Amino acid sequence: MKKTLLLTGATDGIGFETAKKLAADGHTLLLHGRNSAKLEQAKFALADAYPNAKFDTYLADLSDLSQVVTMAEQIKAKYSSIDVLINNAGVFKVPTAVTKDGYDVRFMVNTLAPYVLTKALMPLMDADSRVVNLSSAAQAPVNLEALRGRQELSDNAAYAQSKLAITMWSFLLAQTLGSDAPVLIAVNPASFLGSKMVKEAYGSEGKDLSIGADVLVDAALSEKFSDASGRYFDNDIGAFTRPHSDALDSNKNEALVVAMNEVLGKLGIQS
Repeated sequence: MKKTLLLTGATDGIGFETAKKLAADGHTLLLHGRNSAKLEQAKFALADAYPNAKFDTYLADLSDLSQVVTMAEQIKAKYSSIDVLINNAGVFKVPTAVTKDGYDVRFMVNTLAPYVLTKALMPLMDADSRVVNLSSAAQAPVNLEALRGRQELSDNAAYAQSKLAITMWSFLLAQTLGSDAPVLIAVNPASFLGSKMVKEAYGSEGKDLSIGADVLVDAALSEKFSDASGRYFDNDIGAFTRPHSDALDSNKNEALVVAMNEVLGKLGIQS
């Protein structure tokens, strides 16, 4: 059965590799990118290689949550349902680590943008839909004051905290949204894959991107993940496992989401 899937960060790295694998099966792909030229280039390359698939493109800078809201509104105006949302886009080292509003870009892009997008698109999804959230083996306790923009973090700390945070809210939504909600899965696609982000951060070529793309396709479509809501899959070991212990603490998960909603409120974003 052909699916409609939204994939953020689809223009390069794991996202583009995942898009190729999904396009090969003839699905309808909603491709997100933050650079218009790269987004069009990715669309044309995919359409040329996979003529049986369908493609649509959405431009948004995920560090600006108003653009995330606009993208969601554009999607809702055109589509009545979405089968899978893959929140793949992420950043680590960036030239400017703080947004114009004073928030760490890693929290904005890696944690809050996928939260806003997921919540906004929830009306298009049901119990048969899936939300696949990109976590990481790098997970560290979240400094809520840093999330609120009141403390600065190193690149490593900001990235690791943002990835635990997306895991935490994934677990909380899976537990609280009820039986009609989509399956929400947190996935570590594998450590040190050869993405642009890893190359820039570590100067390493990294491992084959297909390792990560394959698990994202499985998480999106395979029966193995159909009842995996509120679970964490670690592709470094190829199995479901326990995430960082904070993600299993409902009080900490709730405190995180309260802090996230505070930030969204200050930015004028409905949570």
